[in-house]
Order: sequence, then structure tokens, then C-alpha cells
Amino acid sequence: MAARSGPDRTGRLAIIAGGGYLPLKVAEAARSVGDEPVVIVLRDEADRDFSGFDHQVAGIADFAGIQKLIRAKGVKRVVLSGAVRRRPGLTDIRPTWRIIGDVPSIVRKLFAGGDDAVLQMVIGLFQGMGCRVVGVHEILPDLLADVGSLGTVTPTAADLRDIDAAAEAAHILGKLDIGQGAVSVGGRVVALEGAEGTDAVLERVGELRQIGRISKNRRGVLVKMCKPQQDMRVDLPTIGPSTVQAALDAGLAGIAVEAGRALVLERKTLLDLANQNGIFVCGIDLGLPRKGL
Repeated sequence: MAARSGPDRTGRLAIIAGGGYLPLKVAEAARSVGDEPVVIVLRDEADRDFSGFDHQVAGIADFAGIQKLIRAKGVKRVVLSGAVRRRPGLTDIRPTWRIIGDVPSIVRKLFAGGDDAVLQMVIGLFQGMGCRVVGVHEILPDLLADVGSLGTVTPTAADLRDIDAAAEAAHILGKLDIGQGAVSVGGRVVALEGAEGTDAVLERVGELRQIGRISKNRRGVLVKMCKPQQDMRVDLPTIGPSTVQAALDAGLAGIAVEAGRALVLERKTLLDLANQNGIFVCGIDLGLPRKGL
């Protein structure tokens, strides 16, 4: 049997860095396997110190500036990582000469398109610069969630029913290109993730519980999963320690993510927090029965 080839590492890697822990982790992982990445730090989005890496700050829609940088640094691969809290305004857009005629279409997608539509546009722009867009999981495969319980706490039969209900809702939500997560309590879907993000959804669940709109006697589950049309190179569902803390504050029993298609950040810290507080974290395979997780 022929040996399995590793990821294609042809050409220098650029990391487009948004907010959070992930871009720095990607940069460190790339360096550990011999890459020396250039980090393109998105202005007003990235919030980590990249001084240990070759890095430049750029506006989120400064396509001309980013292309100039990519060409100067010999970049052939690009990975998009980290959170982006806002969409650029019209005055933020700096097009390249090649795409100047596409600006009206770009503006429509930025202002009216769902996240998937915007990300596909961004991928196309980088491909037009001669770059191959790679997924975070190609650089950090160990971040992908495994099937089954990741910690010491396992879901109960009631939790499994909540997982099924929330997974079905998340699938429909994703198909509409709205969000990736849903919360079910007592088999009833009580919250759907939109542009506000997961932590804000869980905060809302906690508030609803406090005012009696959600039973305090039933805990519930958060499920995060890929959209049916999800491009695995960008915007995989992601959880970290803050997600566990938010689930704890919302009174939930646990979190389920799609195995092999979701990222688990700071896994040890996340699982220590979950285990200590009796919250399960598990990976689900939608093609397999979930009994006996």
C-alpha cells in the first residue's frame, strides 16, 4: 500500500489573523513543522501578540494592500483563522485592479449575503491572487473533535434527546446560512445562533432561564455543527473554554459538536473546566446512533 502523502506545503504560508487564540496557535504549529509564516493581522480584529512572527497589519477589506503583501512575501498558501466581529463598510474596501469591476457584487455580498456567501467570495479573491486557501485543520489536525465523550462526563438519555433536537435545528439553520448552533432544553429548541455568536446565545439562554421562560429543572444542550454547504477550509464550528463557561452559566448539561468537522481549542483547559463542573463535551457523528456515547 502506498504511503499517505502529507499536506501540500508548497509556497509560503500566510495566516489571516482575526480575533482570539486560534491564529497564534496556527502560527506556532506552522513554525513547528518548518514553515515560517507571515501573519496578516486584521486591524481592529486581531487581539494577540504576533511580534515573534513576520507580521503586517492590514484592513479587513484592503484587498490591494493584502495582495501587494502576499506578492512581496512569496505567499502561495493562505489560512483564514480567528473571529471577525464586524463586516467592513463601503469606505473600507480597497480593491485590486483585477477586481475593481466586481466591487458592486462584493458590496452586495458584504451587506446582504450570509457568512457562507461572504467566505466563498473571500476564498475566490485569494485564489485570484494566485494562492491556495487551506483549512486550519490541515495545519492543526489535533484540534478536530473526536467521536464520543471528550471528557469524563457522559450525556444521559435525556441529553441525547436534546442533542438530536438541537442537531436537527442546527442543520436547518445552517442550510439557510444563518448560523451553526442551537440549544435544546427538555427536547424543545429554545435558542438559535445568529450573527451574535455562540457565547451571546448562551447568555440569552441564561437570561431566559432566570425570568422563567426556560425551566430551571431541565438543563439542556448546545449543539454546534457545520452547515450542510460548509467549505471545510473556513469557519469550522469552534468551541473553547469560554464556551464551556458560558454553557455552565446558562445552566446547560453539556455541549456536542460535529466530530471531525469542529475545532476544540485549548482542549486541556476546556476539559478540566467541564469535568470539574459536571458538563459533558462530546463529538457526534450524524451518520451513527448516539446511544452509548
